[in-house]
Amino acid sequence: MGGSGVTLLDQTSDADHNRTVLTFAGTPEGVLAAAFRAAQAAVRLIDMNRHSGAHPRIGAVDVIPFVPLAGTSMADCVELAKDLGGRIARELGVPVLLYGEAATHPRRKELAFLRQGEYEALVDTLAMPDRGPDFGPSAPHATAGAVAVGARAPLVAFNVNLGTADLKLANAIAKAVRAGSGGFVNVRAKGVLLAARGQVQVSMNLVDTKSTPIHRAFELVRLEAERYGVPVVGSELIGLVPMAALVQAASHYLRLERFSADQVLEARLNQVTAGE
Repeated sequence: MGGSGVTLLDQTSDADHNRTVLTFAGTPEGVLAAAFRAAQAAVRLIDMNRHSGAHPRIGAVDVIPFVPLAGTSMADCVELAKDLGGRIARELGVPVLLYGEAATHPRRKELAFLRQGEYEALVDTLAMPDRGPDFGPSAPHATAGAVAVGARAPLVAFNVNLGTADLKLANAIAKAVRAGSGGFVNVRAKGVLLAARGQVQVSMNLVDTKSTPIHRAFELVRLEAERYGVPVVGSELIGLVPMAALVQAASHYLRLERFSADQVLEARLNQVTAGE
């Protein structure tokens, strides 16, 4: 993806989740073309009838979000989502569900709503009036299932690993943290079993790290885990993270006084270079 105005920024894969996350950036036209090629390859190579993993999913591609950066507007991303969704349905025969800012109904904005039942329930869920595809057939592709395509602000995929294999405990902590059950408004969370490690994790999407920073979500998970006598043994970021979010965490834990992001060397160099 290095040509045609697109650069691959990150690739993350995990055996327990059985999932690969690609992050790439470029011109709107280039990103649109690259996203279609990625979807085309996934549909050709992945048979969902043989797939299993800890992460929720509805298809071989599962989800494609467009995120506005560097002067691109959310409205631009919504149009890209619609263009890509229509092309995937027409050329690949895969049903497409629009979500996020591209959603056709407020309830469909949440990816978790569209994933309920996952791939295994698609025959039934795609036939429901409020869960049907925005583009393509009302039945899942024989091997690729369906795909959610949308537009959203940047989010941070942040997981906290616990020193236990008790999935019920991880789900209880996730319930305390996530928005839908009284936790933080900007946090989506669930418990995930990491079978290869003999551990569980609280898997989170932080949809607004300015309002709910990484360290706040981490501390609530840690406090809830302490209630059960379980330690936090590590954490991980999936994909990329805005520098500002890490600066927030560093400032919090180091208790920095009169600190500014301009004091980050690379950030200051970027400012100077941009001003030349």
